[in-house]
Amino acid sequence: MERREVENTSGLQLLRWIGWAQRKAAEDWIRERDITFEQGFVLGYLEHEPGAIQRDIARMTRTTPASVSSMLQGLERRGYIERRTEEGNERSKRVYATPAGLELIAGFDEAMVAADETILAPLTAAEREQLTTMLKKITVALPEPERP
Repeated sequence: MERREVENTSGLQLLRWIGWAQRKAAEDWIRERDITFEQGFVLGYLEHEPGAIQRDIARMTRTTPASVSSMLQGLERRGYIERRTEEGNERSKRVYATPAGLELIAGFDEAMVAADETILAPLTAAEREQLTTMLKKITVALPEPERP
């Protein structure tokens, strides 16, 4: 994008552009591991919520149970997750990331911090602080994002 185009772009459009850059960095990092963004997201979720049920994963990913089932089958075939039946309830299966699945996504948080540093590189420390202050002022007035 040319400098003139950036200067004529609204602040919210610029924020969307920054969000796109963050998402692209995440997708590129995940793609290097030969999994989809959604699969990486699920592995990250399972790292923090081991033993989640498929319905919870569907709610968290905002997708259908059938789509989640298909995604989990692919991760299971590759040894990244395992499904365990609960004793006394053969119909309910808990989903866990395997050590191989956790190893696959290890370093993601650090990669995203590095991406943020790249995005914010043109700003001084004082400008970063100003930006954070302004964004907090805006977001405090917004409804909290829905949690799955």
